[in-house]
Amino acid sequence: MNGNFSTGGADLVPSMSEFFFHDASASLVRDGELVAAVEEERLNRIKKTTKFPVNAIRACLDAAGVTPGDIDAVGFYFRENHMDAVLNHLYTEHQRVPVRFSRELVKLRLREEFGWDLPDEKLVYAPHHDAHAMSTYMHSGMREALVVVLDGRGEENSGTVYHGSDGRLEKLADYSVMQSLGVLYLNATQLLGYGFGDEYKVMGLAPYGDPATYRKLFAQLYTLRENGAYDLHPNLTVPNLVSPLFLEHGFLPRRKGEPFTQEHKDFAAGLQEAVETIALHVFGHWAAATGLPGLCFGGGVAHNSSLNGVLLASGLFREVFIHPASHDAGAGEGAAFVAMAELGHRLPPGERLRNACVGPDLGTEAQVEARLAAWDAVVEVERQADVVDTAARLLADGAVLGWAQGRSEFGPRALGNRSIIADARPAENQTRINAMVKKRESFRPFAPVVAAEDAKSYFDLPDTVAAYEFMSFVVPVLPERRAELGAVTHVDGTARVQLVDPLSNARFHRLVTKFGELTGTPVLLNTSFNNHAEPIVQSVDDVVTSFLTTELDYLVVEDFLVRRRSDARAGLDSLVPAFRPVTRLAERSGDGSAAAVTVAREIHLDYSGGPVATVSEPLYELLRRVDGRTTLGALLAAAGGEPDAVRDELYDLWQQRLLNLTPA
Repeated sequence: MNGNFSTGGADLVPSMSEFFFHDASASLVRDGELVAAVEEERLNRIKKTTKFPVNAIRACLDAAGVTPGDIDAVGFYFRENHMDAVLNHLYTEHQRVPVRFSRELVKLRLREEFGWDLPDEKLVYAPHHDAHAMSTYMHSGMREALVVVLDGRGEENSGTVYHGSDGRLEKLADYSVMQSLGVLYLNATQLLGYGFGDEYKVMGLAPYGDPATYRKLFAQLYTLRENGAYDLHPNLTVPNLVSPLFLEHGFLPRRKGEPFTQEHKDFAAGLQEAVETIALHVFGHWAAATGLPGLCFGGGVAHNSSLNGVLLASGLFREVFIHPASHDAGAGEGAAFVAMAELGHRLPPGERLRNACVGPDLGTEAQVEARLAAWDAVVEVERQADVVDTAARLLADGAVLGWAQGRSEFGPRALGNRSIIADARPAENQTRINAMVKKRESFRPFAPVVAAEDAKSYFDLPDTVAAYEFMSFVVPVLPERRAELGAVTHVDGTARVQLVDPLSNARFHRLVTKFGELTGTPVLLNTSFNNHAEPIVQSVDDVVTSFLTTELDYLVVEDFLVRRRSDARAGLDSLVPAFRPVTRLAERSGDGSAAAVTVAREIHLDYSGGPVATVSEPLYELLRRVDGRTTLGALLAAAGGEPDAVRDELYDLWQQRLLNLTPA
């Protein structure tokens, strides 16, 4: 498992930083096989949550049908002394918080939530990069390979190189925290008005720019040395590798919400080129030094799919494997492999991972049908004799669908079980979906999913063997196909492609091929099923909520087709508002002047970076009476006033996920 020790309703210390042990998750490994894994964010509905993964642990146990008593060991994804040093720093800053260190906190949380008294000998702390390395290596299908981890930082390092052989890792080299490519990318991301976790947005912006504009400036930030070594050049002014140098040359930070200028786009392009240059320097040396033909790449930097595409095209390796959860959620899983090895059960990698859908499912057919029926006031539900055929025909007619099937994906990308899908051909679908669902920047690209047997007819795939099932690689779209794939071809003629076949996802493959039969193009647009304010959907309630708060045309859940009712907005009155564990109401008085006093009424989510909204007095009074049992209609009737205005305002809060709205 990974994450920190905050409970569901409160952080361990006030204003807990989003950096402290992010991407919380739990994974369950049995005899070397990953049988269940899910990120806590899918269940507590907080993006990139850092909280103790109690819901994820429960989901993994349930999926495998086991109890805490069946567990041989618990792996944690950092060394114990590192965890305790970080906690000690937090306690130094927050002197009202009781001093408890990691071992006590892990055992306390498990005891509180599960009545699980974990013996000390069953708690195994894994070095962070060992955990990353094991997660990618053990799923690669390669008995012997070069294993490289690059991220923001582990304990003392930001990069580690290993020789993996028969389930064992031999460390070859470390790259220090001062050489962190993850930190370099984040520091530059911050100059573009983004923050931690937004690096992928900068990657999407880069193709709009010219890297030559700032190439000489970025080159001043690093020096390449012999034997795969390099230096990043820090400054003594501020804790940002990039900003002082660029300030000297007139590049000012962009503020969030401001338009992107060509200079911003050129900056993003220069950053991407610089990181690719350094990374290829590292990979090139170790490929030559070891002679190993296969590469397993892990750590947060391995989610840079543009870099991965360059790596494939370089010809340095005959085979490349990248874990679908290369960020810290995958390190949590890797900690389980480290723990397994500590118990003496070291196994070589088995077959290559083909399917990342190891999260919780939607329930049995009867459970799904019953839960959809509970939303009857706002949606119409119809079982389909062949839901794949129905969906393919709707897509061919131009519809945008929410698509939820089976077990959810492990990792940050929807791969066909929690997806929004559309026709990949009309260029306007790119801007349409960005506006109607994601409420995000129009430049952000969408990924294509293609039937594996047709992939080389549309994409320029190099000879390097790669796991294309997980959207990990940006590759060129064939020039003659770029106009045909207008919604998924990026401005530079590339796409972050996903290949699907019957082994990786049989139903999704059938949908893509059926769409191809109808249209002549076996390619769909595939993006994550969520709106701008939430993680990817997990449960039936999440799925319906996201459908009702976006402009999706239809929803497909297992074998059911779902439509909005024509009077869906009025149907909201039969639903029950409820607060999330982190929802807070507040009244703030005073405007800073002696002449007047104003009162601001707010609702917010109580975690670092959580959203906040100012609400009207009538809605605030209604919210004060929310008890998780009374319907919205009853609350509106009791409040009096203008119910339509209050209902619309509450809908906006629901759209921002500041509260829940579900059937009674």
